[in-house]
Parts: sequence; structure tokens; C-alpha cells
Amino acid sequence: MSIESLYRDESGRILATLIRLVGDFDLAEEVMHDAFAAALEQWSGHGVPDNPRAWLVATAKHKAIDRLRRDVRFRERQDELAHWAALEEGAAPDFADPRDGSIADDRLRLIFTCCHPALSLEARVALTLKTLGGLTTEEIARAFLVPAPTMAQRLVRAKQKIRLAGIPYRAPPEAELPERLDGVLTTLYLIFNEGYAASSGAELVRSDLCAEAIGLARTLVGLLPRSTEARAVLALMLLHDSRRATRANPDGDLVLLENQERGLWDTEEIREGLSLTESALREGGPGYYALQAAIAALHAEAKHPSETDWPQIAALYGELLRRFPSPVVELNHAAAVAEAHGAGEGLRLLDALDASGRLPDYHRLPAARAQLLARLGRAEDAATAYRRALALVGNESERRFLERELARVSAPTL
Repeated sequence: MSIESLYRDESGRILATLIRLVGDFDLAEEVMHDAFAAALEQWSGHGVPDNPRAWLVATAKHKAIDRLRRDVRFRERQDELAHWAALEEGAAPDFADPRDGSIADDRLRLIFTCCHPALSLEARVALTLKTLGGLTTEEIARAFLVPAPTMAQRLVRAKQKIRLAGIPYRAPPEAELPERLDGVLTTLYLIFNEGYAASSGAELVRSDLCAEAIGLARTLVGLLPRSTEARAVLALMLLHDSRRATRANPDGDLVLLENQERGLWDTEEIREGLSLTESALREGGPGYYALQAAIAALHAEAKHPSETDWPQIAALYGELLRRFPSPVVELNHAAAVAEAHGAGEGLRLLDALDASGRLPDYHRLPAARAQLLARLGRAEDAATAYRRALALVGNESERRFLERELARVSAPTL
């Protein structure tokens, strides 16, 4: 296993464990990077150890001890550091904290820490994406549709808030779980969404992030089996993930839903997703994620694009917009209305959303307008909208798709 693949696959788990051990986000991140740098130097000559993650955690832990010994706060933490130093060199660290039997996974414990109600919702989600999802500040900023410097400031303030407020690194008591759940669900879905439709980079899909989010969602469902929205968010991920392999062609180019090879969709994920969706709706009603899962279920059940129940999808988006209004939901509702009731009606809704200025930097709004303008025969206006989308898009696969569409509507008619 290469250092690069180990960092990609394990850095989230390692960082979560280190934050538990050292109690400081910045210090944990610094010593983790120091440990990977040490591994790059030492493993080239001595080979990769049998348990590389344990080696990295132990190395980072001792680097943290060395740093804290030089810190003026060392005396205040001497007993704790002595306990760490007594651990046998090279032994596997205690990834599961025996003092917290409710959650054995450091990553999930870290999510609940990041999602503490003392932090704003955006700060909770952004910090968890940074620490567990491994996303860059730029990727998180795109997920929130804000400039990167703004997101960087929010991350700094969030970590300062955790440190100054003394927010503990632990799972909340059972009585506090419901109020903390919304931030956790949002976090998991944004991690998945960044993997399913990467906001930047050459690849359209980041399978590692999809798998990470689904794994954490499964853990959350196991922790909170009565939470219908936890089940719904897992259902939504699985139903989308069932199409992941068909979202791009062998060259990495985007393939639209109506052109995907449905015979290659993952039937096991669809089966599980449909079952979870049904139980979530039956027991919990039309929650935020349950409604979205119901929409995804209708797409999954259509064996051919012509069988898609667009009127029902548009109605579900309308209900989602009524209960949980947001500009992105409004965009999706307009696109569904275009399929169910005609491109002209969908464009009218998109034009109103565009005029409101609530999605100024979201490339999918001008891209959606361009598609409808092209369907209505307004090629020149469609080209203008595609150029606007191209100025905003960050993912290279989506960029190539938009460039092809722009060339198509710009081609002279014979």
C-alpha cells in the first residue's frame, strides 16, 4: 500500500483517534502530517509495518507528547501524557474508547463533537467535512456556495469555539441525540454528495467519499435504529450510489440520467434503498431526507427513462419545497416541472429563481436554463447560459460536458 493511498483511505480515522487522544484539532492535524512525513522517510528503507495505521497513530501520539512537553501547559496535562507515554512502543492504540461504549467508532464520536449545538450548523458541517471527509477548504466552500477565504475563516472560528468552550470529545447523552442529529445527517450527506458529484478536480465521482459516507450512515443507523431520518439518509445515499458506475463513460465524461445503462445499476443497493425508504416514510412521515429518498426511489424503479413518473416526482419536490424551502430544492423542482409539464413552465420557474439572485455562483442553475432554452429552440440564449455555467463550474468532467453542449447549440443549422 502506498503512502498516498494510505493517506486517502485512513487519514480520517487516524485524525479522529488523534483528536480524541490529544484533545486539540490543530495539534492532531499537525502531528498526523508529521507522522506521514516520517513514514515516507522510514518505510522506504525498512518496509511498511504490519499495522501501518497503528504505527502512524503511535508515531503521531509521541510527536504530540514531545510538542506538549515544550508547551507551557505541559504541567497541567502531565498525568494524561504520562499515561500515553506508558503505552508500549508500536502497540496498536485503543481505537475504541472503553469509557464510551455507546459509540465504538472514533469518526462518529468526532462527528458528534463537531456537530455540537454551540456551533452554527454550517460550522458543524464544514469542520466535520474537513476532519473526517478529508475535503479541502475549497471543496467545502463549493459545497456551501461561498468563497474559499470565507470558509477558511469559519473553520478557524469553529475550532477556536470548541477549544475555548471546552466542548468534550464524546458522544452526547441519549437525551441530547435528537437535537444533534440534524447536523450529523447534513454532514454525512454533504460528504456523500461531494463524492457522488465532485465539485472540483478531474474525476466526476470520488468513490472513497461515497463509501465513507455510506459507512458512517450505516453506523449511525445502528446507533439510532429508531431514527427514521437516519434510515432515510442511508436510503438516499444507496439509491444514488446504485447509479454511480454509470454516471461517467470510460473516458470520464458525464452521462446524464436518461442516457445511463440502467442494466448496470446496482440492484442490491436499490433493493436495500427502497426498503429503507418505505420504512422511513411509513414510520416517520415525509421528513427532509425521506422525501428525497422517495424521489430517488421513483428514478430507481423506472426500467426505462420513458417510465419515469415525472408528475409524481414534481409533486414530491413541491412538497419538499413547501416543507423545507431552499434555492437548490427550488432548482430541482423547476427541472422536474419541466419534465412533467413542459420546458416552458420549467424555464419560467428557473428564470424567477435566477432573477432572485439566491444562487449566483451555482453552475447548475445556468446549465439547467441552457438545457431548457435549447429544447425550446432558443439556441443563442442557450449558448449564453452555457457560457455562464462554464465560467462557474469546477469539475473537469462537467466542464467537458458543458463545452460539448455549447458546441452543439452553437453549430450552424443547415
